[in-house]
Amino acid sequence: MFRSNLAAAALVAGLAGAPAYAQTVKVGIAQDLTGPFAALGAEARDGFNLAIKQLGNRLGGVNAEFIMQDMAGNPDTARQLVERFTKRERVDFFTGPIGSNVALAVGPALFAERVFYLSNNAGPSQLAGSQCNPFFFGTAYQNDSYHEAAGRFAASRDFKRVAIMAPNYPAGQDALNGFKRGFGKPVASETFTKLGQLDYAAEIAQLRAARPDALFIFLPGGMGINFIKQFVGAGLSKDTQIIGPGFSADQDVIRAVGDSMLGMFNTAHWNHDFDNAASRAFVEAFRTEYKRTPSIYAAQAYDVIMMIDAAVREVKGKVSDRDAVRAALKKASFKSVRGDFRFGNNQFPVQDFVLRVVRKDERFNGELNNRTLNKVMEKHVDTYATQCTMK
Repeated sequence: MFRSNLAAAALVAGLAGAPAYAQTVKVGIAQDLTGPFAALGAEARDGFNLAIKQLGNRLGGVNAEFIMQDMAGNPDTARQLVERFTKRERVDFFTGPIGSNVALAVGPALFAERVFYLSNNAGPSQLAGSQCNPFFFGTAYQNDSYHEAAGRFAASRDFKRVAIMAPNYPAGQDALNGFKRGFGKPVASETFTKLGQLDYAAEIAQLRAARPDALFIFLPGGMGINFIKQFVGAGLSKDTQIIGPGFSADQDVIRAVGDSMLGMFNTAHWNHDFDNAASRAFVEAFRTEYKRTPSIYAAQAYDVIMMIDAAVREVKGKVSDRDAVRAALKKASFKSVRGDFRFGNNQFPVQDFVLRVVRKDERFNGELNNRTLNKVMEKHVDTYATQCTMK
């Protein structure tokens, strides 16, 4: 297991101005740097590291240790990693996994040890509803909501025959359920692919025969990159409008696919052109540090560190007081890149979702990125919140 260079610096930093009882705050970060979510994990890593750097390797003004290790999107590897994080490292906070299958796999062990899990991406329906837990904060979104927004957009355009597609794992299942809820009408076809699938010849042949006028895809990272290239290469984009959540049309996909992404509509809870002070500062700092426009995954990871920082400051570094830490986290008194931020009763965000379209941005020398068009859902509460009895 390796520790980040930033963490090493934190260990030798002084405690000037910190409370006398403050201890080193430990954060375990399970990264997706290889495996099916590698491109997304790299984006998240850079978001984490930018926030850590800006905070001077501290949290709430006290020493912090950030213990980072790749678990390759594998639930079994992640369970072993969490075992080390909780038993040997005694972490106070946990974050990092991209996949909902991993989030569900590691949650029980973290909750049993009273370790706060702030999910920088995964928002499985189970943890938003009947299995909600005081130690789980879905800081990004609830899975269905992203796709529900896309469904509402599709319904507003009055498409007649809509096909939908996603990988067969918890987030993919939530995705299609969310889209159908937002669309509100029967879909023409529903296809589950393998997680990590890269060859879509069979699916494209089926779409060619079915001739839908719109296709909704939730295929993040390499899955979306390969599908869109193959779909456009087969000439199907001439007659079928692709719609996606932001994950299927974010910067990692756009950079890899290129001009074939132009005109793709997608829904998201953040975009690089959001006009609030925290977002503008984050985008500028990220572009300076990494020479590229940040993705949703980077923004979400950045927000997680800033949220932990605010909570640790609120409890004056006394993270052993778990009740106080939870209360501080629920207050969410940090400057989110999304603007105003608050949690619902299930500790998932109540937030807006917007429609974006891929275009050429003349501000950045014709770079392909997303432009925000309008709100699709405002102050949205996910559909599972009513199943959560947590107080």
